[in-house]
Amino acid sequence: MSSKERRRRELARAKYERQARRRAERARRGRRYRVLIAAVAVLVVAGAGTAWAVWLNGDDETSDQATSEQPLDEQPSDEPAEPPEDPCDPPAEGEPSGQQWDSEPEMTIDTEGEQLMRLATTCGDIELTLDPAAAPHTVNSFAFLAGEGYFDHTPCHRLVTEGIYVLQCGDPTGTGQGGPGYSLPDENLDDPAVADGVYPAGTVAMANSGPDTGGSQFFVVYQDSELPANYTPFGTVTGGLDVIGMIAETGAADPDPASGNTAPHATVVINEATVEPVA
Repeated sequence: MSSKERRRRELARAKYERQARRRAERARRGRRYRVLIAAVAVLVVAGAGTAWAVWLNGDDETSDQATSEQPLDEQPSDEPAEPPEDPCDPPAEGEPSGQQWDSEPEMTIDTEGEQLMRLATTCGDIELTLDPAAAPHTVNSFAFLAGEGYFDHTPCHRLVTEGIYVLQCGDPTGTGQGGPGYSLPDENLDDPAVADGVYPAGTVAMANSGPDTGGSQFFVVYQDSELPANYTPFGTVTGGLDVIGMIAETGAADPDPASGNTAPHATVVINEATVEPVA
């Protein structure tokens, strides 16, 4: 990477950090204002709900995007907000293969040892350590698909920044409806790490549209997220969580009318994915 390009990305990252601090300060002042109003009016608000995400074939539901009250010292502006600067590089040349298979691949990996999945993305490198002992079908499938170049040149098509905090990838079509042609069984749903309905930051899990419907789409959790234990956890982020955080800082677009996806403003594309045993 050239020094000029490195400096551009450093400036972009610093800009997002400043924006995050300003948003946090506005939220703090807004909370203080709401507490004051609540105390004066002696209001009691009861009841809360949580909406789950269902992750594949476009049949997904996410919690409504919350809107915080505007601080008293800020007035609404008629000027449209500037789109955030894209901190990521242009994608490498190439197109997703979009290959399809009739059934899941035969078991070829060693289920006794961990597998390392490396994602060379336009925003930086991300490393996922996969656990085949806990989810053998899932990890074997990912090793197979990566070996076939299935993930290469595919976008991360969905970012959720309210209620749950995930980046979703693995769909060559970029619509949330694509897959390899076969389905995988759910695995590792009794993992104590997710049994209480919270997927911890750093979790790598399968997207699905119901029981035993996993394909190639997966999501990485960048902040603890309340989700039922319905999504196969099969690994952890062991490198590049800061890259995912930078992507999250850019925010997400409004839901697509056709698919409901909230695409990240950042251009997140997996240029190349590899899976190999951990040495």
